[in-house]
Amino acid sequence: MLALLTALTTLGVAGSAQAATTPCSPDDATACLNVTVTVPGTGPVAGAALTVEGEAGTLEATTDAAGKAAFALTAAGDYTVTVDEGTLPAGTVLKDPAANPATVTVALGRSAGRIVQVVPPGEAGGGATESPTGGATTSPSPGASADADAGAEAEASAEASAGPGTNRYAQLLLAGTVFGVLLALASLGANLIYGTTGLSNFAHGELVTLGGMTAFMAVQWWHLPLWLAIVVATVAGAAAGWLLNTLLFAPLRRRGVGITQQMIVTIGLSLALLSAFLFAFGAQPAPIVSGISQRMQLGPVQISAQSLVSVAVALVVLAAVAFTLARTRLGRATRAVSDNPALAAATGIKVESVISRVWVASAALASLGGVLLALYLNTTRFNFGSTLLLLMFAAITLGGLGSPLGAVLGALVIGLVVELSTLVLPNDMRYASALVILILVLLLRPQGILGRAERIG
Repeated sequence: MLALLTALTTLGVAGSAQAATTPCSPDDATACLNVTVTVPGTGPVAGAALTVEGEAGTLEATTDAAGKAAFALTAAGDYTVTVDEGTLPAGTVLKDPAANPATVTVALGRSAGRIVQVVPPGEAGGGATESPTGGATTSPSPGASADADAGAEAEASAEASAGPGTNRYAQLLLAGTVFGVLLALASLGANLIYGTTGLSNFAHGELVTLGGMTAFMAVQWWHLPLWLAIVVATVAGAAAGWLLNTLLFAPLRRRGVGITQQMIVTIGLSLALLSAFLFAFGAQPAPIVSGISQRMQLGPVQISAQSLVSVAVALVVLAAVAFTLARTRLGRATRAVSDNPALAAATGIKVESVISRVWVASAALASLGGVLLALYLNTTRFNFGSTLLLLMFAAITLGGLGSPLGAVLGALVIGLVVELSTLVLPNDMRYASALVILILVLLLRPQGILGRAERIG
């Protein structure tokens, strides 16, 4: 029995020093080292041999189809990560050969990440970094993104980084405009719900998270193409909006529950959904796509093809919403309900039917915005939408509560302020500038840019 116990103990220790074949989850006794090997603009590198040496011994693994390998480490300290260059695809080399091997510091209960870029021989010259949080980080070269640290949930976009041949101010203006357009798409639904029901939906951020996480599952788990994943995420958001209105908020309205009580319900719903996302996906970042999108030079700025497509989709959808509100029967009925529900009902408009459709459309817009924002920021996670919720509220308050066009204008202003504030503020504080604007708007012009002043009392 003693010999058997010794053998089992030895096997257990040996097993702890193997690279994980599944995503690693850090705990009090385990640290995770996640390594990704990718070709910028092309995609992940599968089959690259990796060796990790440190306090937990020597570990070896090869990258999977997503170009990733995860190492579960039972001891904190410095570890050297070595890529076997002989296992790289033919005609490629490490972008930064001098950084192979590289040293990464890990701590128990946390994840550390490293992205290694592989390029044609003529483009070698530097391109791998490490992250204490295991997020999707890359080098400061063109097309790279900066991951937030463990205490900040906001990820910086690749468009905000000014590479060679770019003007920093023009680059930040472009990044702010792109972020503002995508934020407008995500926040427009919350403004439509407020306009028709008077309800400030604090669970709107979780609908944004739903879109990002559904797209993540569709691409990474179900191996669907990205365009189909976007469609699936949008449909999932629409279904969630219908369920929330049918099972929760429509019965509350029929019972005459006040707006304040309904708002408290949305807060509880937000916390419940946040916990559900944490339980289902964990706390680690979940990038929808593994590769790094190639950036294009447009005069003094650079922009990735992925961001161009995202902005184009957002603009088309925003234009479709504007046309629907202005030119269609449903749009006119929605505006009538927003202006005066009682008068709209008296003229034969089915108010509850309009509100139900608004909930479906609003949740679909939020989910679509969540996917596009996750692509823009290079990652999503369980609290992705909740970190953007105050920005969305700031946008619709600045533009004018209940005004769809105001929400778009407010989001553009917020997006520009968020990105341009990094000229004078640390990146982790860039969202704080938008909240300062929210406070100033409430003090100086409570109705917002396009909102209508209302007499109280």
